[in-house]
Amino acid sequence: MLRIEHLHQYYDESHILRDVGLHVPHGRCTCLMGRNGVGKTTLLGCIMGLLRPASGRIDFRGTDLTRAAAEQRAGLGIGYVPQGRQIFSRLTVRENLEIGLATGRRKKKGIPEIVFELFPVLAEMQGRRGGDLSGGQQQQLAIGRALVLEPELLILDEPTEGIQPNIVQEIGAIITRLIDEMGMTVLLVEQKLRFVRAVADRFAIMDRGSIVVHGGLEQLDDHLVRRYLTV
Repeated sequence: MLRIEHLHQYYDESHILRDVGLHVPHGRCTCLMGRNGVGKTTLLGCIMGLLRPASGRIDFRGTDLTRAAAEQRAGLGIGYVPQGRQIFSRLTVRENLEIGLATGRRKKKGIPEIVFELFPVLAEMQGRRGGDLSGGQQQQLAIGRALVLEPELLILDEPTEGIQPNIVQEIGAIITRLIDEMGMTVLLVEQKLRFVRAVADRFAIMDRGSIVVHGGLEQLDDHLVRRYLTV
């Protein structure tokens, strides 16, 4: 579904992404892993059009996105939940969700019921301002806002960061449901190994700006964890 080939990206003189290649197959959860500062969020920025790569190719369902404008991603069926959630704190829960309606592929007039089915707390708190929600509730709102687009590919950057354990479990169950019941494809950036093992099918590890190893999750052994992930 998503294929990245020979991607390079620079910040001034620093070579951040080095010949990155990544395949995210349809209907699976692929987890992008690596220590802090290896280029994971930069790679997501390139995928979402927030950064322009120096060279290489980003292909989504046969469409070349490499030089496409950022706003085209949502229209093609890509939902994005950035690190830190980035909800609008002064807008209500409902207003946050409605922002995504105009950018989706089908230009729906109402929030899809599946959003409130997956996150009942959002239905209960539609009139509450986003900034008044707990961290876990804000993360659910951020994911719900991406799901308003009814994406085929959902990209999540550190969705468990700073979230209480019970909400982490709920988010994991929802990711599994989106894949198993709705056929969604997920690209996940995550540090928590237990969460990764619960939701992901495949993994790719970044180190110094490159993908150094990838495969099925059963191949993520203790040796790879110690070499590339342990701080």
